[in-house]
Amino acid sequence: MGIEIKICGLRTAPTLEAALAVGADLVGFVHFPKSPRHLSIAALPALSAQVAGRALKVALTVDADDATLAALVAALDPDILQLHGTESPARVAAIRAAFGRPVMKALPVARREDLAVVPAFAAVADRLLFDAKPAPDDVLPGGNGRPFDWRLLAGLDVSRPAMLSGGLDAANVADALSVARVDGVDVSSGVEDAPGVKSPDKIRAFVAAARSAAAARDAAAAKPYPLDKAEVS
Repeated sequence: MGIEIKICGLRTAPTLEAALAVGADLVGFVHFPKSPRHLSIAALPALSAQVAGRALKVALTVDADDATLAALVAALDPDILQLHGTESPARVAAIRAAFGRPVMKALPVARREDLAVVPAFAAVADRLLFDAKPAPDDVLPGGNGRPFDWRLLAGLDVSRPAMLSGGLDAANVADALSVARVDGVDVSSGVEDAPGVKSPDKIRAFVAAARSAAAARDAAAAKPYPLDKAEVS
């Protein structure tokens, strides 16, 4: 089964290269001025060219209008539009129709009740991303470096590829994958030395840890259950 790994909030050519070289499946670029990971539209074409098909490019926005999305699509040519704001299911569907790109909708999670919206978004988005719900005083809707209770996702079937985000790093990604049966993991602050400053060493460590954890999970799932003595007597 394996797992998809997304390194988000990349801002420089060297850190993007570190993510690509170690085999990240998705690389994320943030266009949200309040974020320390924000990139201008003008910075995107060079980074897009660097990717050159080695990973899926993800454009992350927060409640962006159509003009902003059109500029992002033109500059980055993203494979996926990640909507990390308060976009409604209707808005998600409209963006997907207008721009012809797969859409990943981020859903903030703190309590089981927060998952009530999953069916509505699963009906219109190509992918879902479960992130820690921001605190009332947080400026950012994500990338705050805090996990949520991964057990809330145990057994959840959304009929769409689902990724886990929120406070992940090389030290805890194995635990996260053992609890939440998701298709991918998304990391940003967990591979940084400071907000917005990615560490190539931490990127490499995270990808290695996630791959190892996914392989162990798949191996455990493939093992046959031991038969009861009564069944073989």
